Amino acid sequence: MAFLLQLPSPLTFRHPPLPVFTSPTKASLSHKIRQTQNSIQLSKWVNIQSKSLNFLLSGSLVLALSFTGVGFAEGKVGVNKPELLPKEFTSVIDVAGFLSDGQEKRLAQEIAALETDTGFKLRVLAQNYPDTPGLAIKDFWKVDDRTIVFVADPTFGNILNFNVGATVDLDIPRSFWSRLAGKYGNIFYWKEKGEDASIESAVMAISACLREPVGANNCSEIRASAHTYIERIKEPESRLLKRSPIVIGDGVLDASRYGG
Repeated sequence: MAFLLQLPSPLTFRHPPLPVFTSPTKASLSHKIRQTQNSIQLSKWVNIQSKSLNFLLSGSLVLALSFTGVGFAEGKVGVNKPELLPKEFTSVIDVAGFLSDGQEKRLAQEIAALETDTGFKLRVLAQNYPDTPGLAIKDFWKVDDRTIVFVADPTFGNILNFNVGATVDLDIPRSFWSRLAGKYGNIFYWKEKGEDASIESAVMAISACLREPVGANNCSEIRASAHTYIERIKEPESRLLKRSPIVIGDGVLDASRYGG
């Protein structure tokens, strides 16, 4: 499993080695304490990429917390390139060139309206790893518990990846993010319709979800926002030809990896 955006997290799991217990009662108590500590840490920041929650352990090791269990996976080395950040604040950073100027402007307008109406901060980073500002966006965007960092990167197949703040995670079902990635992020969708279509569709779906009243069935459907409709502008053929080809593994596409 790949790790596109490695933001520092309270969940570091850098605990000192546990002593060897001779008493089963003490060992059991220590285990319960560790479980409680980890549970508290998990509530602070949730990092969602497709179907998994990924937390940075070290430069190249990621703890993958899926919805069905816990496991370890190799991740990409963290990147920190503040020179790739724009000079002025913007909620949409496109270092990969997926969006036109008009598309960036309309997305920024939708995001600003969403923040005004709900208090949630959606931030979009379009990149081709390792050409990304990486860790530098945390301070640039002042990422907090009400922030959703949406990273659009086709490098690993599914283009939609999300870092979700703890407050957002309390209101939005985690299944929403995996369903969203499955619908608009799979490689077949963005290969056919374009990376920009995936980004726009995802932003509008997130906006619609965050505007719904919190309840048992909120965000049960992936739908476009009723607040603003963005009509996609077809890219000129010359721009489409500039896109870099995607090489996956040995060149054989495993469709099961990208089905959401």
